[in-house]
Amino acid sequence: MKKFLTYTIVSIVIILIAYFSFIYFVTFSEGYRAGELVKISKRGVLFKTWEGRLSQGVSEEQQFDFSVQKGDKEIIELLKKFQGKRVKLTYIERFGTFVWMGETKYYVKEVVQVKDDEVQDNTNIE
Repeated sequence: MKKFLTYTIVSIVIILIAYFSFIYFVTFSEGYRAGELVKISKRGVLFKTWEGRLSQGVSEEQQFDFSVQKGDKEIIELLKKFQGKRVKLTYIERFGTFVWMGETKYYVKEVVQVKDDEVQDNTNIE
């Protein structure tokens, strides 16, 4: 009975470590989004996380919610600086998240301000 209990506990611990490692280290996708940075805020009751929203158009459906990990202090400062401006975000998407990492599966890894003269009019492309 003692051997069975030991194997069960060790198996559960290995499964939990594999699950946490998978969620933390494996990315589902990488991508870019551009738009107006609507908000960046630190929120939460027990776990304070940095959350933001990017507006990609007029409707509510064209909002992109994202998280920033606590260790990415440079990105957090840039997002604070660029609030209300047009930006281009580089992000990764994970399979899931943990409450201490953020509310979304999307984590910003780079932010660049987009100047008005860099916005291209693509209406004449054939």
